[in-house]
Amino acid sequence: MRITADTNVLLRAVLQDDTNQVTAARALLRRATAIAVPVPVFCEFAWVLKRGYGHKVDEIAVAIQAICEIETVVTDIPAVEAGLTMLRAGGDFADGVIAHQGEELGGTVFASFDRSAVALLKRSSGSAAEVSELIGTDR
Repeated sequence: MRITADTNVLLRAVLQDDTNQVTAARALLRRATAIAVPVPVFCEFAWVLKRGYGHKVDEIAVAIQAICEIETVVTDIPAVEAGLTMLRAGGDFADGVIAHQGEELGGTVFASFDRSAVALLKRSSGSAAEVSELIGTDR
């Protein structure tokens, strides 16, 4: 069986917070011959662990890496690595993924109103700017 795992399936398997769903999620993941994990699933996963459950960045990164290392998991590893780099630098996993995938799609600069995301990305790649920088205004 080849599945696409939703965020809640991975969360149940990792968090172990609902006995019935944990058992079902783990059984499903063991039986699957391929587990497709779209990158937005990891974005939600990181967000829920951080904001919903108060997990630390290192715990989130270890969980995502462990999922990616499962032999049957298929995902966009470079995008996930970009998300992990951003997460470990103190930013949001999703911003790292967005910047990476935007570049892959031909974007040359990550444009955002999020000053902290822009600052982190500038330090790592230099290809980020606040909207006001790009349009020449103070706002």
